[in-house]
Amino acid sequence: MQGSRKMDLKQLQNVMKEPKVGVVVKTETPISDDIQHKPELDSGSALQLFLDRIPITSIPGIKNSPEIQILELNAGHGVREAIQMLYERDVCAAPIADALDPDATTIARFSDRYIGFIDFASIFLWSLHKCEKPHVKTKENGGESFFTMLDQNPQIGHTKIGELATEFLWDPFFPVRLDDTLFHVLLLLSKHRLQVVPVVEQPKSQVIGFVTQSAVMQLLLQSSGLDWFDRIADRALSEFRFENGDHVVQVCGDQSLAEGLRMLCKNQVDAIAVVKRETRRLIGTITRSDIYLLLENDNLIPNRETLTTEEFIHMETGRADSDPTIERDIGALISAGALRLKNSFLPRMDQPVTNKKMDTLKEAMKKLADTKSNFSFLVNDSHQATGLLTIRDIIIQFAPPCIDSSFHGDGFFESALEQTGCKVKNGTIARNS
Repeated sequence: MQGSRKMDLKQLQNVMKEPKVGVVVKTETPISDDIQHKPELDSGSALQLFLDRIPITSIPGIKNSPEIQILELNAGHGVREAIQMLYERDVCAAPIADALDPDATTIARFSDRYIGFIDFASIFLWSLHKCEKPHVKTKENGGESFFTMLDQNPQIGHTKIGELATEFLWDPFFPVRLDDTLFHVLLLLSKHRLQVVPVVEQPKSQVIGFVTQSAVMQLLLQSSGLDWFDRIADRALSEFRFENGDHVVQVCGDQSLAEGLRMLCKNQVDAIAVVKRETRRLIGTITRSDIYLLLENDNLIPNRETLTTEEFIHMETGRADSDPTIERDIGALISAGALRLKNSFLPRMDQPVTNKKMDTLKEAMKKLADTKSNFSFLVNDSHQATGLLTIRDIIIQFAPPCIDSSFHGDGFFESALEQTGCKVKNGTIARNS
């Protein structure tokens, strides 16, 4: 099944002959004639033409998204209410809808319907951090639950999520439509720190689903075996420069859970490594996707100062071992269609995904796809975490440059264009003679 779904570059050769509406090239002659008689095209236009033939609907699960009910938060919701809604609805993130003016026209009311995107972990960790400040009320015996703390401190629990923009807890809201293409999604995921790209349906601009980083990576993997993909993906991880490729936030296993949570919040990372103090050997991880567990067990919040991170990562029992035989498309359908908070497909905290720098990018991509993980720790021969590889790091390797700039460097786009009979010359696309 995998082979039949690979993108065939031969089918995309007509990209250079079939311009889409709104794409501007340097010449006014038809592109087919331009390629035959004029050796150079504007690089941005050529790349956009190429990628605009890979539709979003190629991503597994997108066509099923309209069947799924999407949770929306309102800018007027309080922090406590928002956390409870996300937890009870089993949703890890949701778009924030602005208050609609009942007197506005239908078009005006929905044109700016959403003002941001927020996730459960961000507002939970923010609230917990605020509640730990010295002037905040807490029970003397430290036995308060999370929601009890918020009830005791209404200035925190009643804070409207619409006011959290100044706390940098929002992601920007950059939606795409069902008729958009991979070009647009890759631009958004690579240029902005987005975990997901919402898919909206006209005319009301209603969110009907999400394109996740994981779903995009799985779509790219379907081109494994094609030359343009393998030229990048078969290179060793040591040949790339990743954002945290030589750095990883670590907490020792004997440090408290509270310290680990503070580090996760302070560094604003997706995951921190849990290591043995003596050897620095990786023994587990605490991720933003694990935060909901603090509401699953009423004893965790009251005892977070005495419970160690090592004890915490071994407490998880509800998540089965990751099964690599599960069809990848199932994970894509889940990730593209809905954002689940309690995701049983994710790896256990005491079984983090790892790679070595000698592994290829393709091997890392396959491991992340099989385990449904969003990241992998780079480890040395002593199993010490030396870096962090995220799906965003991977997507950037295949992401287009700004369409308004010259084309530089090799990679997906240069090699793909070469196979359509073109090459990069002085920052522009030139037709091979």
